[in-house]
Amino acid sequence: MSAPHLERRLGLAQATAINMIDMVGIGPFITLPMVIGMMNGPYFLYAWLAGAALSLVDAMVWSELGAAFPRAGGSYNFLKEAYGEKGLGRFMSFLFVWQTMIQAPLVIASAAIGFASYFSYLVPLTTLTSKLVSGGLVVFIVVMLYRKIEAIGKISVLLWGGVLLTMGWIIGGGLFNGNFLQPIREMNEGLTVNYGFIAAVGFASVKTVYSYLGYYNVCHLGAEIKNPTKNIPRSMFISIVGIAVLYLMMNVSVVSVVPWHEAKEYEFVVSVFVQRLMGQTAATIATILILWVAFASVFSATLGYSRIPYAAAVDGAFFQVFARLHPTKHFPHISLLFLGGVAFAFSLLFRLAEVISAILAMRILIQFMGQAVGLLLLRKKRPAADFPYRMPLFPLPVIIALLMWAAILLSTGTTMVISGLVVITLGAVVYMVKAKVQQEWPFQKGNAV
Repeated sequence: MSAPHLERRLGLAQATAINMIDMVGIGPFITLPMVIGMMNGPYFLYAWLAGAALSLVDAMVWSELGAAFPRAGGSYNFLKEAYGEKGLGRFMSFLFVWQTMIQAPLVIASAAIGFASYFSYLVPLTTLTSKLVSGGLVVFIVVMLYRKIEAIGKISVLLWGGVLLTMGWIIGGGLFNGNFLQPIREMNEGLTVNYGFIAAVGFASVKTVYSYLGYYNVCHLGAEIKNPTKNIPRSMFISIVGIAVLYLMMNVSVVSVVPWHEAKEYEFVVSVFVQRLMGQTAATIATILILWVAFASVFSATLGYSRIPYAAAVDGAFFQVFARLHPTKHFPHISLLFLGGVAFAFSLLFRLAEVISAILAMRILIQFMGQAVGLLLLRKKRPAADFPYRMPLFPLPVIIALLMWAAILLSTGTTMVISGLVVITLGAVVYMVKAKVQQEWPFQKGNAV
């Protein structure tokens, strides 16, 4: 009998569904009033357009790397290949896994905390009961993911159906109200393109980019995607374009009923929107559907991230316990249980606003910027045939992505930037101790580059 291994069972529809349900979590519902408040004007839609633009440009980087290296773990493999498997790549890929062990549970916890926050529209929650809801959700997600990947694919498509139903209801409500285009006609009123506007877009984009994150989830599942050289890029671009259209239409729809200067004051603005259109019972149903969307996001994010420690452990670059697959269901159950456990703790300890900025600050330097630079290096040292997908106008999209990520990093604030650097520094110290003991780069004789 052969040893358990990951199986390619996910097609384009399932891969796209996994991306999209990760992207459309509780994020757009809770950040909608935040973005309007930060922009403080009818031109708040520009922040959502900026988030979509960055996602599309960055997806070109992910597409080249994902199509070339369709393996479990995504960025872990990209960084290792780009910087040298036996050299600096060992350090960079270790740092990525190190920050993932903290950042991934933060992502999962953020969706769970957002779920509990929106749940309080239905049932008033104390601080304690709110934590019980968010922690309980993480536990339930782990239980749901404890099954074979083909079952996960079917569940993902079902959850995506609920996401589409929710978004369709919100957009349809605004369309049939008869004032749908008014926010678009007014989006340039009082707009002056100056430093203040650009800075506002930068700060607001921290929230919108958070709502787009997840378009690359398919890359973490690279070893489980059918025809990965085509389906990985396709699923990402379909996801981003589709979600951008849904986000923009949802924002326009909501503000066509609840004017922007009111919308920024409501924590549960989408529920208020439905209540004004159809009454309290409809608002309650809409809130339940939003919670469905939040649940779907936690489900997808936990699924994707559980493959990263597994991939590193299989490669011998992380603790071997994470390399274990379930003997009959063939999924990395130790990795899933560990990340779920840490996410459970984070969901009890942190507040949502802190988590959103921390997620971005921690990931940008090593993952997003690190692999963008890595792609530039790979393109120089490898033949064109190694890249089944090749972005147009290379290297311009890579340079644009680097500049935009740098701007987003600065917009997270000094505290979060320092926190991200502290995590990286601690990871570097741990790696150097490990490398010294095991005589790996940079301590082995005849250093690799």
